[in-house]
Amino acid sequence: MTPVDRMSPQELAEASARAMWADDTATQELGISLDRIGPGTATLSMTVTPAMTNGHKTGHGGFIFALADSAFAFACNSYNQRTVAQHCSITYLAPARAGDRLTAIATETARGGRSGLYDVRVINQNGDHVAEFRGHSRTVKGTHLPGPTID
Repeated sequence: MTPVDRMSPQELAEASARAMWADDTATQELGISLDRIGPGTATLSMTVTPAMTNGHKTGHGGFIFALADSAFAFACNSYNQRTVAQHCSITYLAPARAGDRLTAIATETARGGRSGLYDVRVINQNGDHVAEFRGHSRTVKGTHLPGPTID
């Protein structure tokens, strides 16, 4: 048995997240933090800076999308199987403003074969629903950790 074989699903999710985080400079450079990880779930957050606002002085949708996409990525990669986005969409529901702390909560809704479906709710520090993101994932060759994967 390899060390990966002896890990619980939670330990595997945490180890996979650590391995992914080490190489995820985009998420790190945006000031995003990884707050929670579990099998098929992830919670990430970031503070909207003035540089992240648009001409309306609201949070630029691209930065909100990046936060949601990162939460999606950590959730769908939590099984030690390299997984990429096949399709994503987002609906913006309320504006974010400079200084807002946004939290993206990713939840797996379906997973089978090489495909997965994840919903990500983005809220601000007051619990206001800012955006809803849906991601379709596809596993590819490779793992984050050496050894076999656990399903």
